[in-house]
This record gives sequence, structure tokens and C-alpha cells, in this order.
Amino acid sequence: MHLGIDFGTTRTVVAFADRGNFPVVAFTDAAGDAHEFLPAQVALTEQGLVCGFAARAAREAGYPVLRSVKRALTSPAVNTATTVSIGDVRVPLLDVLTTYLTHVRTSLENTSTISEALRDEPIGSVVVAVPAHANSAQRFLTLEAFRRAGFPVTAMMNEPSAAGFEYTHRLSSAPNARRSRLVVYDLGGGTFDASLVSIHDRSHAVLGSVGINRLGGDDFDMALADLACEIAKVGSDVLGLDGYFELLDEAQSVKEQLSPQSRRMVLDIADRSVTVPVPAFYDKVAPLVEQSIAAMGPLVDGLDDGEPDLSEIAGFYLVGGASVLPLVPRMLRERFGRRVYRSPYPAASTAIGLAIAADPDSGYTLSDRLSRGFGVFRETDEGRHLHFDSIFSRDQTLERDTEVHVERRYRAAHNIGWYRFAEYADLLDGQPAGDIVPYEDVIVPFTSELQAGGVDLSDVAVVRTGEAHWIQESYVIDQHGIVSFTITDLDSGYHQTHQLGVNQDQLVLAE
Repeated sequence: MHLGIDFGTTRTVVAFADRGNFPVVAFTDAAGDAHEFLPAQVALTEQGLVCGFAARAAREAGYPVLRSVKRALTSPAVNTATTVSIGDVRVPLLDVLTTYLTHVRTSLENTSTISEALRDEPIGSVVVAVPAHANSAQRFLTLEAFRRAGFPVTAMMNEPSAAGFEYTHRLSSAPNARRSRLVVYDLGGGTFDASLVSIHDRSHAVLGSVGINRLGGDDFDMALADLACEIAKVGSDVLGLDGYFELLDEAQSVKEQLSPQSRRMVLDIADRSVTVPVPAFYDKVAPLVEQSIAAMGPLVDGLDDGEPDLSEIAGFYLVGGASVLPLVPRMLRERFGRRVYRSPYPAASTAIGLAIAADPDSGYTLSDRLSRGFGVFRETDEGRHLHFDSIFSRDQTLERDTEVHVERRYRAAHNIGWYRFAEYADLLDGQPAGDIVPYEDVIVPFTSELQAGGVDLSDVAVVRTGEAHWIQESYVIDQHGIVSFTITDLDSGYHQTHQLGVNQDQLVLAE
């Protein structure tokens, strides 16, 4: 069986390929009720970590909970050594992700609408999603957790790219020859992504992607909860952490029930009902929606000047659970006119697209882009200056089952190489700009004496040695957008291999 799994900030949605159809999987909770998702929550109990619906029940029983598992991945500094707090306990993030995704797999096998079918037809391939602007470390941790959980992952797609597949599959009258471009606007529970996609029949090519790491439905929930506390004149600290979490869950439920005709929302705070006027809530969260619109400037010509050029754009396709908020399409239509369409499956669009990609008979193809540049700051002039060398641009094309290779060769001019790698959103005057993600420094010895070991290289002064050994840098981006590299002394054979996202203490070091 071929699956598409959208591991979301608040919910995980799974779809599967079924003879040209791509239905969404339903999961049964402890009460026997069916839901087309699993909550992305993990709680810590005496029995250890529990996930999904069991985590919801544990939270109600007073146990500490990590409410949005995936949001812990949005920190730019995450790697394999990163830990997260669940109550007073620090737990490795990779362990939490693996535990949760293992729960997803066991739920598919035991409490889902495809459990019986999986006994006759085991999982054959899985395609998973990440935010389009996810950096290499975030992609590596996601992929590693899925694999540790036992999923046979065959591909990883950017979320808006997958939603583009769902759009084309559902609408046979996809973008026409004159307007063949679609902007996928993906506002999820914790992240915002947008991609400009060129569509010709079943062939998709991503022309550009933008994103905001921490903007999504969780922020709207907090805005509503805080507004309710303000109206009730009750500080969120009075509610305590558990009480505030309960209010956030209620805010999410009330928000998702809003219709264009809604005028008020009622929430319970400190044993009293509080009425929140919908216009007041919209006023509070409108800047969040405006932030997402502004972020699309690189995708829509003229948007930054207030005069967007839509001559080649067929429309804006709204997906993601948070896009159901009526204010979102309203503000987008005010800016872009009638070319704003919301998926009938906003929370499941990405999972459906992933299942289409997993189906070997679907015939869909994708050419995606890296969306984030990658490069290195190098020491020059005996360590007195730094020069930035861009190795992969954010427009680097990525093809499925294809790696991109880049090599650098030079004679070492110094005794050591001090590499400061970084991913970036933009490049201005040769320098990284925008959302910059620095990685731990990599120090490589360029002399036989230092390569022999026994010296803390961070204490060694950078000095010019003249022409010395030949050095080769080999960089690889795999089909998932994950960067790895090897730095080799061609004269001595000494080399270091590094994987972005793996903590330095866990790097493979070979001589």
C-alpha cells in the first residue's frame, strides 16, 4: 500500500492510493469515534511517553504535554542533540519525534480504516512532507524519525508542492496555457509556506518558494485565548499552564467553527462564559494574515509595490488547516480579486498530494527548488577577515532520485581551515541575508602535524603557511534537500565527512 503522510503541527493526516483515488485515513479514539487525523501531541506519564488521543486524555488527567510536536522542529538551531521540555523533564527531540511517528504507524496498523487492508497489503512506500522553507537539519531530523519509526520513506516533498498535486488531480481544467502558474498558499498549524508552481498537465515545476517558520493556526489560537482573557480581565498566569492549554484547545475548536456569518464567539474562562466579538478577533489577527501576504512578494511581481501582476497566475490555492478562518480568503481576495480558491480539503490537501506522489501509476512529476541557499564563511588574511562563498543558491533545482554535486579544489594557504556554514533566505551583495541558519563551526587541519591529532584545533592560531596540501571540498544535496559534505586532504588522505543536522559529537570523523 502506498501512503502520503502529512505530519502537521497540530494534526497528522494520512491518505493512501486506491486505484486512482486517494482517500483520507480515519483513526478511532478510545471512545470509538472516528477522526480523519491523529493529534500531534505527546504527554509524559508514569508509563512513559503517550501520543495522539492518549496524550489528549493524559493532559486532561493532569500530565504534562507537548502540545504541538512539530513546532519544536521550527527552531533554526535544531540538530540530533536538541532536547525539548515535557513538564520538568528534558527529552531528546529525535526520540520524541520517533516515539510519535511510531505511534502513527501502530495506529495505522491497529485502529484505522485501513488496518485490515494492511494485513494483506503491507506498506510499500511512503512519501512525507516538510515545510518548503525547512532547512537541512529540520529535513534530516524529520526523515530520520520516520525511518526509525519503521516507515519505508521513498520521497520527501515540500508541503505546497504536494498540495499542487491535489489541485491538479481534482481539477481536470487546471491552469490553461495562458495562465499556467498557481500560487499555493499553505497556512498550517505552525508554519506558513507559499510556492509558485508552473503546471502543464501532470508535470509540475516549482519556480519559487517562501515561508515563515513560526506563523500558523497556533498563533491565531493564542491571539483568541489572550483576547478572551483580556475581555474577562483574567491574566493567563491565573489559569496556570494546564488551564491555559485547555483554553487554547477551546480557542482552536471555536475558531474552526467560524463561518463568514459568525458575529461572536463564546469561551469558558475561570468558570464563566466570555463573549468575544468576531470583528475584535479579526482586528487582532489581521496583521498575521498580512504578514503572510507580504511574504509572497518574491513570488508575485509588483506585490511589494501594491500593484501585483497576475497576468500569468491562474489563481491562489488556499490549503492548510488555518486557511479555513474566513478572514484569510477575505483578505486575499481584497488583494488579488476573484482568483482565490480554497481547497475543499484544506487540512488534507497535502496528504492527498503526497499519496498521489507515492502512487507509481499516477504519472505525476515534480521539479522542485531548494528554497534556501547554502554556503560557507572562510578565513582569509591569516584569520583577520571572512569571505562568504555561496555553494548552492536557493533556486537550485531538485529532481526526485537525483543528487546535486559541487566540488571545490585549492591549495591550502593556512595551517587549518575554519568553516562556518550557514543556510540563508536571500543573498545581498554577496552576503547571506534574511532568515539565516548558522551551523556549528567545522575545523579541519591542513598540516600533517595537526592531522596526527592530540591538539584542540579551536586553540590553534590561523597562520599562513604558503602553498601546502591540495584540499578538495565535495558537497551533495540529496533529493530531500539535505546537505552533506566531505573535506579531503588529497595529499595525505585525511578527510572529514559531515551531515547538516547531526551534532558535532555525533559526526563521523575518518582519517
